[in-house]
Amino acid sequence: MGKVVAAIDPQLRAFIEAQPVFFVATAPSGDDGHVNLSPKGLDTLRVLDERTLAYLDLTGSGAETIAHLRQNGRITVMFCAFTGPPNIVRVHGRGEVVRPGDAGFDELLAGFPPIPGARAVVVVHGERFATSCGYAVPRMELVDQRDTLVQWAERRGPDGLAEYWAEKNVRSIDGLPAVDPA
Repeated sequence: MGKVVAAIDPQLRAFIEAQPVFFVATAPSGDDGHVNLSPKGLDTLRVLDERTLAYLDLTGSGAETIAHLRQNGRITVMFCAFTGPPNIVRVHGRGEVVRPGDAGFDELLAGFPPIPGARAVVVVHGERFATSCGYAVPRMELVDQRDTLVQWAERRGPDGLAEYWAEKNVRSIDGLPAVDPA
């Protein structure tokens, strides 16, 4: 069954790095606003050390995670075993959005393969690390990663992506500031 662990040890790191999909949850402060839960795939996650994760934030139809992190920094990242023994890992922590031009962005970006449409790197400073059973999570087989987002971003090009961000990603669905198009 579940337990809280002190940090990401080598066994936990191997589990996290083996998952082809992970989920990111954030929420605005207060009683109003929408909780956001986003699936992430491709080769976009890195374990930086025993307490820190980073993932490549790709262009999306919204920018809820960025908006929520700018407002309050709270984030949870969840990994589920869809193959092998059942397992769920949650990393609760504080997230930081590192955008192009920010200190450290180029170094973080260098740790990922080039993926068109990257708009930031989200760094998660873990504060609580927990496992749980995952007994009810179904077994599933990965057929392949989708390349639809990559193709879409390649067709748009850098200028088209900047236009899209300015049109669709400046504010969250709750009106919070998200992506700064500048």
